[in-house]
Amino acid sequence: MPRDPRYDILFEPVKIGPVTTKNRFYQVPHCNGMGHTYPRSIAAARGVKAQGGWSVISTEECEIHPTSDVSPYIEARLWDDEDMKRLQLSMDAIHEHNALAAIELVHQGHDGANRYSRLPVMGVSDLVVHSYDPNQAYGMSKKDIADVRTMHRNAAVRARDCGFDIVYVYAGHDLSLPFHFLSPRHNQRTDEYGGSLENRARFLKELLIDTREAVGDKCGIAIRLAVDELLSSNGIVSATEGREIVEMLAELPDLWDVNISDWSNDSQTSRFSEEGFQEEYISFVKQVTTKPVVGVGRFTSPDTMVSQIKRGVLDLIAAARPSIADPYLPNKIERGELEDIRECIGCNICVSGDSTITPIRCTQNPTMGEEYRRQWHPEIIKPKTSDARILILGGGPAGLEAAMSLGRRGYSVTLAEASEQAGGRVLRESALPGLSAWKRVVDYRLGQITRLNEVEMHLNSSLNPQQIVEFSRELNIQHVALATGSSWRKDGVGREHHRPIGHDNSVPVFSPDDVMGDSFPQTNRVIVYDDDHYYMGSVIAEKLANAGSEVTLITPAHMVALWTQNTLEQDRIEQRLFSLGVNMLCRHTISEIRDNEVILSKINASSVSSIPADAVVFVTSRISENTIYTDLTSNNAPEADHIGLTTVTRIGDCLAPSTIAAAVYHGHRFAQEFDTELDIDVVPFKREYVQI
Repeated sequence: MPRDPRYDILFEPVKIGPVTTKNRFYQVPHCNGMGHTYPRSIAAARGVKAQGGWSVISTEECEIHPTSDVSPYIEARLWDDEDMKRLQLSMDAIHEHNALAAIELVHQGHDGANRYSRLPVMGVSDLVVHSYDPNQAYGMSKKDIADVRTMHRNAAVRARDCGFDIVYVYAGHDLSLPFHFLSPRHNQRTDEYGGSLENRARFLKELLIDTREAVGDKCGIAIRLAVDELLSSNGIVSATEGREIVEMLAELPDLWDVNISDWSNDSQTSRFSEEGFQEEYISFVKQVTTKPVVGVGRFTSPDTMVSQIKRGVLDLIAAARPSIADPYLPNKIERGELEDIRECIGCNICVSGDSTITPIRCTQNPTMGEEYRRQWHPEIIKPKTSDARILILGGGPAGLEAAMSLGRRGYSVTLAEASEQAGGRVLRESALPGLSAWKRVVDYRLGQITRLNEVEMHLNSSLNPQQIVEFSRELNIQHVALATGSSWRKDGVGREHHRPIGHDNSVPVFSPDDVMGDSFPQTNRVIVYDDDHYYMGSVIAEKLANAGSEVTLITPAHMVALWTQNTLEQDRIEQRLFSLGVNMLCRHTISEIRDNEVILSKINASSVSSIPADAVVFVTSRISENTIYTDLTSNNAPEADHIGLTTVTRIGDCLAPSTIAAAVYHGHRFAQEFDTELDIDVVPFKREYVQI
């Protein structure tokens, strides 16, 4: 299908100093949990993006020296010549597909604790380190400033020699030393590097000049700058100092990469922001510089991209998360295959990889992070190796992914879904406040399945074990995959309580399934007990508060929605609940429900209190819906000796309740490994070993 002429502008080249892009699609720096530890893995991931049409592919932040060691987080490193060998793998993978490679050099100042190098931490001023490590940074002397400039210059030379086309000077996200110099919150100096904005910008200006001298005319020079911290007068504001910094340095770099700080603001989830949400903060930049401007906004719509360019907001469309969800997004737009784009859902499960110091993952793209170790590709899957036929029970995220991927391999698949609509938990959860974008998980897979002749889908098809056996015999099906999901418990069993919480039935208890299914009655005083610690407890509380209930959210954790720190949402979740009047009580657990009250115990204390309640919603743990599996695989299975099935496999939440991303991944892995003999004594993926 030819490209829609409306999108021609997206495929125009853009000159960045001495280099030129092949189009306007630019993958900005983003963390990936692989970095210097898994260089082949990250090189393969970047290579796939280059293959998918991105014109510029950037590294994550790259440490320039042991005095800026962000361990245990796994980022890129360019401490010495030995690190060049690891980065060269990415260079080769990117350049193989005619894309430009950019490197984001960073010294984090007091944001890093130097846990590995154990060197004293340098900072713009005498400050505590950003982490909770019990140590502080010392204020840099003039010699220290000169030394860091030398470190940065040396790293830039190595980057040039390594083959990078664009070298960054990083001053964003409140994670870099140049930004700390800019910020009056951090910069308490009284010399020529402190006080006025001109003085505070001196270090950044020097780094830009140093980098230009270091790389000459071999590389483009990019600056990444956070122009607004969303802290009002307590931080840098785009309308005042943010604009003044850009005006002051307007023509020094070859490219302006602009965003907002900190990372939780820059990478807001779809629950709290819309596509292109940063425009109001960065739109001024093109007015004050002649150099090209790139910016992010979780762009997935080509119409929005075109609008940003034609209205003079951006010259290049930047993406981190959309390039993770679909590494082939540019190619699909160019080929007119818009319906094939796996749109980012903005859940930030990708960010959680960096937060938990593990390789990146994605809800929409289960191949992300598996390009090297499992040889998975987002668009290419190995063909079938037999004429086996598969029955999949359950059309949730695992079942849909398995059916789609098996169909792409060429296998004959029958998908049976018990309800009127496919989608499972995704369909229910996407109806909750702020989660509508999550329905893209279902929409993409249904759209693909409808075009696969190999896959038949039957709705309103609830099959019991006997019917499965009969159906399989009728259609000559040898393999059954059970993707029947899970259900939320109503007894309070979870992390804190391993046995049901006692109650005398004076207060009715419910689960998230009841609230999502609209079987929850209009109730005045509701207790939401969150022992899950991800998004569900808070979003259930939000829905009930919106409906007019007086909601109290109780959690044993020390903060609400504790795990969402890993997806950069925790602060916003707490602010949202506070604005809705939700009472939040942390470090408490429900010990009993009796006499129309909820009896509470404080964690690690002997105090007991009570709260009157009209209803309790337990958000604690889930039970796999695996009865069919048990029946089919037990000795009492229907006609057990002649059942006729070669394999019966549980996938997704039916096996082990987890995230939607995990369900999609498990469905994909089932499809990839189907008809493959796996040796339990062999690690099922390629490892990267440290040389000894």
